[in-house]
Amino acid sequence: MSTEDDLPKPIATYKGAQKFSLGDFAEAAASDSAPASTGGRSIGRRHVVTSLKGVLKPRDLMEESAEKQGVWRAKIVTLFPEAFPGVLGLSLTGKALHDGIWALDTIDLRPFGIGRHRNVDDTPAGGGAGMVLRPDVVAAALDRAAEGTPEDRAKWPVIYLSPRGRPFTQAMARRFAGAEGMTLLCGRFEGVDERVLEEYAVEEVSIGDFVLTGGELAAQVLIDATVRLIPRVLGNQASTEEESFSDGLLEHPQYTRPALWQGRAIPEILQSGHHAKIEAWKRAQAERLTKERRPDLWRAWCARHNRDPDEDREL
Repeated sequence: MSTEDDLPKPIATYKGAQKFSLGDFAEAAASDSAPASTGGRSIGRRHVVTSLKGVLKPRDLMEESAEKQGVWRAKIVTLFPEAFPGVLGLSLTGKALHDGIWALDTIDLRPFGIGRHRNVDDTPAGGGAGMVLRPDVVAAALDRAAEGTPEDRAKWPVIYLSPRGRPFTQAMARRFAGAEGMTLLCGRFEGVDERVLEEYAVEEVSIGDFVLTGGELAAQVLIDATVRLIPRVLGNQASTEEESFSDGLLEHPQYTRPALWQGRAIPEILQSGHHAKIEAWKRAQAERLTKERRPDLWRAWCARHNRDPDEDREL
């Protein structure tokens, strides 16, 4: 019979440091604050970064992260909390994390495991290879992640990264960015017991038609695509309106100095200063590239704009 000491303790606080130099951001260090834990591992971490100054070591500048209320928050349920923030702690997303524009929590599955060894998985019913994450273990972790979040899935989606899920799209990223936050469940082994996905109305999302060893990388992809749409994360938010998929089309080609490189020149129209013609050129190039490289997107875009996808135009 479990005692109070056996039960998972509250989410632990994560300490971190971040090095910023000339607009480039590189993860410098991360460590646990060693709060109450079960089975030798903290249940969760809150991620925060603090700027490095002078030649002090990152560890010297670590401090407790403050509870940030009212910001968009991602909660990750994972067997490998040490995988976060990963690349999310770098560059613009890392700076935004440091500035409190968004927040990141991890909830470790292991302390919710069963028995002395904190088992989180078991053999698949009906036989088969591999192991399956237990529903009771995952449910306990999801309950912990749900604390302080709205029950309305429109305001706070719960997502399982799965190759059988609906393909992740830019439109989906915009929907997630418009929510208050989201919880992401990272699978391992052969996946998660189906019953917990049904019980918690979990939305399954796939980042592509391939299989990874776990959902942690997929979770970082999904968070990155979502966080960059949150106001103030990017230096120029207008750039999100011109990039690929923002209007259902691929982005037009980009150029910069030098004007002539390896015998290849920047298109004259882009150096003309005629803004209307430049915009028309960009639109034509976006349509051409989409039609050539992504006929599926082209057909969908044409359907929304009452265009014949097979119509020959001067692109």
